[in-house]
Amino acid sequence: MMAAMSSFFAGNKRVRQVAGDTSMTGIRVQLCGVARSLAGVNSSPVHVLRGVDLDVASGSSVAIVGPSGSGKTTLLQLIGALDKPDAGTISLNGQEIGQLDETSRRMWRGQRMGFVFQQHHLLPQLTVLENVLVPAWAMGVTSAHVEHAEQLLKRVGLEDRRQHRPAQLSGGECQRVALVRALLLKPGLLLADEPTGSLDHASAMSLADLLVKINAEEGATLIIVTHARELALRMSRCLLLQDGKLTPG
Repeated sequence: MMAAMSSFFAGNKRVRQVAGDTSMTGIRVQLCGVARSLAGVNSSPVHVLRGVDLDVASGSSVAIVGPSGSGKTTLLQLIGALDKPDAGTISLNGQEIGQLDETSRRMWRGQRMGFVFQQHHLLPQLTVLENVLVPAWAMGVTSAHVEHAEQLLKRVGLEDRRQHRPAQLSGGECQRVALVRALLLKPGLLLADEPTGSLDHASAMSLADLLVKINAEEGATLIIVTHARELALRMSRCLLLQDGKLTPG
């Protein structure tokens, strides 16, 4: 697969000359009575989420904090259409995603959401620019995608690293590449799960600055799960997930 991907990216003639990326438009996120249980010891269910209600306005930013094991990642996966709730509804711009078939859910994830995780998950055989372009691979990389990728890399100070591979970058640089990759298709919803968790303090604050700036300037709705209080306080709202419920943090 890696050889095929590298071959795909090789040479400008393989890049279709098609324009047409649209600007980010923030997605409104609404949860009503969302519950989710997971299998525990001896298959006994663990009630992770117990009737979670949440309303995130389009273009706003929210941090979700809470102790380890409180269900923060589970909640983010539900919002990101990576999982389905046992009860309740999750609506994105008024569309109840639990009612969609898997193809439609996959389109939401691929075209209207961006994901950033604690580990950058960059492909080691690809260059920085190639890694950034991965989300566009399935639809066909266009000249507009390449131009946007290069603009984003310049914006985060990595234009001179575009031909480097992940092993040649610092941890903070890798996370910046992961953020750029998440932004390539101009998503309306950016979901970040402990994005600074593996970084030193300086790199973490640098990434936090970028997240705040992207949210303010581009208008994508931003939801972050984090243990980092400093990062959480940079968001417009902070919520605590504990005992399966969300409360002001």
